Amino acid sequence: MIIVYSYYCLDIIHSGHILMMKNAKALAGKNGKLIVGILTDEAAMEKKSKPTLSLRERMGIAEAIKYVDLVVAQETYSPIPNCKKIKPTILVESASHTEEDLKKEEKILKPYGIEIITLPYYPLESSTQIKKKIRRKK
Repeated sequence: MIIVYSYYCLDIIHSGHILMMKNAKALAGKNGKLIVGILTDEAAMEKKSKPTLSLRERMGIAEAIKYVDLVVAQETYSPIPNCKKIKPTILVESASHTEEDLKKEEKILKPYGIEIITLPYYPLESSTQIKKKIRRKK
């Protein structure tokens, strides 16, 4: 069975998130599983602002998405600790991440037999941009 791991903050969900999950689930195949990691507040704040929604709320949203088979908390921005525990077949990454970060992940995860597949980033679909748009309308 193919197990795919993908991770998100998921504070404001948008079509880019859904498309990423749909594609990740497709990589798992008919009998595979998609495990989604949701960043804790502390993990999100390593690179972003503190999420507006609680971790519990964000995990609940992820659980409601039909492509998702299991939701777990992700304690660091890096997926490496969760991947070492879960040992998925595939880690799905966003093309928005740096080449340097992707190479580091590959070096660490390859001995575990974890393949990293990078899916496109959808820059027009951004939680940060949505938040900015909401602030401008106030």
